[in-house]
Amino acid sequence: MANTYTQLLIHIIIVVKGRQNQIAKENRGELYKYITGVIQSKKNKLLAINGTQNHAHILIGINPSQSLSVLVKDIKLASSDLISKKNWLKGKFYWQEGFGAFSVSKSKLKDVIRYIENQEIHHKKISFKEEFIIFLKKYEVDYDERYIFTDD
Repeated sequence: MANTYTQLLIHIIIVVKGRQNQIAKENRGELYKYITGVIQSKKNKLLAINGTQNHAHILIGINPSQSLSVLVKDIKLASSDLISKKNWLKGKFYWQEGFGAFSVSKSKLKDVIRYIENQEIHHKKISFKEEFIIFLKKYEVDYDERYIFTDD
């Protein structure tokens, strides 16, 4: 795309199905490297990735020709396959349907990166669901609490 110049910073949040604690700390590094490869293979730029046992935060500079929904689908499919093939769990691993995605201004980039890097500390004070509702309110996203990452 000649003569196309963008700065599209997106904070993506994906959640383990049922918010179950299935991403062991010792496997996160390998999982995040794998997700990084998926993101980069689609010509996007990874800026930060981290999470806890039940969700992941991914900050990217997205390629303007890339569909966000397709990228998240690719991340989920590839990482689910990795987790299952590595036998990190008994049974198959699934991400929850849907995702959160929020635009980030350049002026807030360092704050968002720091937030993502400090996920374990942050979640000693607040649950994932509480965190996600705060994001929805902060970004003024309309939502129905009945459908926020259901437990099924």
